[in-house]
Amino acid sequence: MAPPSRLLPILRRCRSLSSLASPASKAVVYDEHGAPEQVLRVADVAPVQLGERDVCVRMLAAPINPSDINRIEGVYPVRPPLPGAVGGYEGVGQVHALGPAVTAPLSPGDWVIPSPPSFGTWQTYIVKHQSVWHKVRSDVPMEYAATITVNPLTALRMLQDFVQLNPGDAIVQNGATSIVGQCVIQLAKVHGIHTINVIRDRPGSEEAKDKLKQLGADEVFTESQLDMKNVKSLLGALPEPALGFNCVGGNSASLLLKFLRQGGTMVTYGGMSKRPVTAPTSYFIFKDISLRGFWLQKWMNSDKAEDCKTMIDYLLGLVHEGKLKYEMESIPFGEFSLALEKALGKHGSQPKQVVRF
Repeated sequence: MAPPSRLLPILRRCRSLSSLASPASKAVVYDEHGAPEQVLRVADVAPVQLGERDVCVRMLAAPINPSDINRIEGVYPVRPPLPGAVGGYEGVGQVHALGPAVTAPLSPGDWVIPSPPSFGTWQTYIVKHQSVWHKVRSDVPMEYAATITVNPLTALRMLQDFVQLNPGDAIVQNGATSIVGQCVIQLAKVHGIHTINVIRDRPGSEEAKDKLKQLGADEVFTESQLDMKNVKSLLGALPEPALGFNCVGGNSASLLLKFLRQGGTMVTYGGMSKRPVTAPTSYFIFKDISLRGFWLQKWMNSDKAEDCKTMIDYLLGLVHEGKLKYEMESIPFGEFSLALEKALGKHGSQPKQVVRF
């Protein structure tokens, strides 16, 4: 048996480890899949012990994304285990405490995001292994740090992963008023790429067109404006687009195909209309059109983890320079029910809802 004098440092270290825990927390949880307004509840969470390489983060802000809603409904391909699942997938927090053996370059007060994103960001404190957290700059609005991964990174990857685009080339997209759509416009502009944008017919569509053009859109059309045989006559001096981005499906996707040049590619990353993508046989035979799909989570679960962090830093740099912006609404955690209603469309068209803790 070791002498008592040698046991004392070990005992002190054990007591230190046992006392290192997160503060009590509050979280938005669900025990079964279903309508979010019915299955979500705010619950108290007991303090969590920190392991040697764990980091405790006080969450600052987290968005309500459509994919979050789909996970709660049980229709998203990848979901957290039940019961006791905590909602949310991305967000930004501030380092609160470090386990005694953390080697990552982190200090209390640093801003961090889970990168790749991780389940359970709708809570006031999170304890996870140091490898989950990526330090980000804190000189940008916290709402941008909270939302920089899912939407802006999707826009960046789609612009870079499917077709070699050169300055002067063009892309076409629907869902242009979405955050991904707005990011596509601005990122394309940074790289000298023209954008042709399609939006729904709705009250306020002219105002929406003006906002997109202020972001750098070259052309913006409503779907009804494209109800014509030769849509390419609308392009003027713009080149036929080599690449299209579809997040709607149905007729809106078919309109994008009309614009594509010979050998063009349409990438589908969403299906808001819940209608299938259909393409005339002649487009495949005579135009050699390609139809592809993109799912950010699959991309991030490959060998791209470190690339992801570099791209996040690049995107936040554009935010800091004023070259990347999009509309959001920040709402206190105490009003989560209202934020959820707005995210579900119960108050009409609303900006991205970002919960502030």
